[in-house]
Amino acid sequence: MILDYLLSRLPWLVILWLSLTVHEWAHARVAFALGDDTARGQGRMTLDPLAHVDPIGTFLLPLVGIPFGWAVPVPVDPAKFDRRFPMSFGMLLCAAAGPLSNVVLAAGGVTAIAFAALLLPYSLLDLLFPWLVVLVNLNVALAIFNLLPIPPLDGSRVVNHFLPRSWRGAWESLERAGRFLPFAVLVVLGLLGLDPITPAFQVTDRLIGYVTR
Repeated sequence: MILDYLLSRLPWLVILWLSLTVHEWAHARVAFALGDDTARGQGRMTLDPLAHVDPIGTFLLPLVGIPFGWAVPVPVDPAKFDRRFPMSFGMLLCAAAGPLSNVVLAAGGVTAIAFAALLLPYSLLDLLFPWLVVLVNLNVALAIFNLLPIPPLDGSRVVNHFLPRSWRGAWESLERAGRFLPFAVLVVLGLLGLDPITPAFQVTDRLIGYVTR
């Protein structure tokens, strides 16, 4: 029974780990392009999943069926950014890179589904299709979740760029203290019937249905 459960979770777990890896790599790569080599120096500008794993967020919670996860955040030092870019704008670019990478992965998944439906025999399509659907839905969920303007998510760093300077210090303090705040907000939104992710899944399901006709 345990083996059957683990096998049923395998596509979700593998794709979660890979998607979180790409997400964190994107943060590190943009930071490096802006002049900050902190993540590279710590071995975090890599697509090796082991460099980004969080024992709880990447392994334990997803393994027991919790429908979300996280990796160890990539360190970014805005003081090292190229002086051509304001630090807050550089942080906006770094923050947006993670969710954007998930959007790219989701789009790649939809494209792969369309080509697979056209080119592969049904026997292979049946094996590949569940993995690609998970790839699309999981990355849509990661993109939406991380863009919520709640500290310390990426969306809060995007919002921080547009705040008055006098507010940024308080916002950044909340960001450091609010690790579990996003999950509390999601629970409240769910109880109020305001889940932002399920409607997105309905859109992706229709899109997948359209490209597989």
